[in-house]
Amino acid sequence: MTTAAIRWGIIGCGNVTEVKSGPGFSKTPNSALIAVMRRDGEKARDYAERHGVPRWYDDAAKLIADPDVNAVYIATPPSTHKRYALMSIAAGKPVYVEKPMAMDHAECEAIIHAGKQANVPVFVAYYRRSLPRFQKVRELIFGQQAIGKPRIVNTVLYEPHHRRYHDPANLPWHVVPEISGGGVFMDIGCHTLDIIDWLFGPIVAVDGQASNQLGAYSVEDGVAMSFAFGNGMLGTGIWNFDSFKHHDQIEVIGDKGRIAFATFGDGPIHVETADGSHEYRVANPSHIQQPLIETIVAELTGKKGACPSTAESGARTSWVMDQVLRQYRQESGQAIGG
Repeated sequence: MTTAAIRWGIIGCGNVTEVKSGPGFSKTPNSALIAVMRRDGEKARDYAERHGVPRWYDDAAKLIADPDVNAVYIATPPSTHKRYALMSIAAGKPVYVEKPMAMDHAECEAIIHAGKQANVPVFVAYYRRSLPRFQKVRELIFGQQAIGKPRIVNTVLYEPHHRRYHDPANLPWHVVPEISGGGVFMDIGCHTLDIIDWLFGPIVAVDGQASNQLGAYSVEDGVAMSFAFGNGMLGTGIWNFDSFKHHDQIEVIGDKGRIAFATFGDGPIHVETADGSHEYRVANPSHIQQPLIETIVAELTGKKGACPSTAESGARTSWVMDQVLRQYRQESGQAIGG
């Protein structure tokens, strides 16, 4: 399904759309942002006026029905991803949905099935797959074979308990399970899991534990997991959100060296071999989702190439998180998805 130009509508024009994604739709060739929606109509109008968007709505169904909108970006919390994705697919409009793709893998599967049945493309906002910084990581590992053959991958992210979680009566949606599907691990840990999927292929087996040590909210604040890829590589992952400082690292060990880099920010990429240590720095673009948006627009307009972040790849990350969180969800009585 191809068209000459993509005219986007955004459902949920919140913080993520201010700089990370929203401007990228208009700055991409053959693409324009023509409508936005937010349940609070005044906030939708304000966003439209500040960003030069010609139309705004307070009803998602009306935005999807707009005949000039031919692609929809869903930037709401995960609890509404499935509903809005299915509505957009039913209208024949390609979908770009924020991460995580949905509340759980079952919801992802429902979106994939609907998209295939209607022949409507679905993409997921795992935008690191298109960032120059991670392209450099991939080129070092597989193009230059800087560390030889990759053998294992270890990921770790820990950070202090954020003050925004101090008021139990006014918790952000990221830690409200009926809206988010999980805790901060699900909100940001998914980016790390998606990157290692992109680098090394799907995780085919996973085991893990989740716990809540601080008790500031009902969802997990710590996760530990081990996993295996189809190519025989093994890996581990640790996340904790009540630690004394911030630390973020993905470490890949090969038979001839080691490469280490962070999921977030644009810090240096470290490579260590028998010949010594090297550092590479690649800055992130101002609108961090724009490189991925460009691949979506190129695919939808019939240009060369395809978007690397598909519904199928997005669903794989949700499957991994489901395996890790299943026992914790059961023990804490959290019913997710539907």
